[in-house]
Amino acid sequence: MKMPRILVVEDEAAIAELIAVNLRHQGMLAVLASDGDAAQREIDQVLPDVILLDWMLPGLSGLALARRWRADPRTKTTPILMLTARGDEPDKVAGLDAGADDYITKPFSTQELLARIRAVMRRRAPEQASDVVKLGELQLDGSTHRVYYKDQAIKLGPTEFKLLNYLMHHAERVHSRSQLLDRVWGDHVFIEERTVDVHVKRLREAMGDAGHMVETVRGVGYRITVNS
Repeated sequence: MKMPRILVVEDEAAIAELIAVNLRHQGMLAVLASDGDAAQREIDQVLPDVILLDWMLPGLSGLALARRWRADPRTKTTPILMLTARGDEPDKVAGLDAGADDYITKPFSTQELLARIRAVMRRRAPEQASDVVKLGELQLDGSTHRVYYKDQAIKLGPTEFKLLNYLMHHAERVHSRSQLLDRVWGDHVFIEERTVDVHVKRLREAMGDAGHMVETVRGVGYRITVNS
């Protein structure tokens, strides 16, 4: 069985080594990098299974690195867990908005960190239809990853595309945040429901004039409808 490769991007040597020791005890390969340049070199050599990314780093911040790696086709689907002492909600939203899959506030429990790493690694591939689905003047092609509204192309990030794909294949139904996490993200044991709100907001913004089709059902969740 392939040993999971975990890239730990952390400039505090004591924290990085503590994480590395615990990862090795769990049968994982820990690769350490103290800044963005070192991390990029490791990624260029071998793509990791998971990236543990500190927010505060010398040079480029973890936030900027997350955005860079999400924009790169090679790393856009690699799970990123943000490690930071910044625990306020706006900071969490910023981390998720930059592309992090999860957000762990320092000081953190080693067992919690390991559990979250295991969760993103076992997260099953969410259901994704590859056919063409239409809802009013909105069209999504799962095989080519293209979306059109009134024949105008809409550019979506990978998570927003998966979210829209699922909603359109289950149009008019109301989905709770936990249901969307389960169906779009996969195993969501350690993923905050706030993640859904962030990506729904990004989806609406990217959809432009079609954004109104994604409705918030107060106290329940979200749905997509042609009649909104």
